Amino acid sequence: MLTCKDASQLMSQSLDRRLGLFEKAGLRFHLVLCHNCQRAYRQLDFMHKLCKRIAAGSDDITALQPGLSAGAQERILKELRRKQGEQ
Repeated sequence: MLTCKDASQLMSQSLDRRLGLFEKAGLRFHLVLCHNCQRAYRQLDFMHKLCKRIAAGSDDITALQPGLSAGAQERILKELRRKQGEQ
């Protein structure tokens, strides 16, 4: 059984590479049992998709996470743009 630390590392790695069969199975099993890691995975996935859209020049983020209010989505977008400008 994976620890939460192991699961978070695999979640992050899954954005950059294809996980192996046992890694993927272990992560899925952990996510079934750990609600905190489920939430973290959803948040990580959302941020990854959001950053890809911003990098592609799209300002339309409403379809990404219907559970977020328009105000929350706008605050996230504004903060990401501010961070991008600092680099």
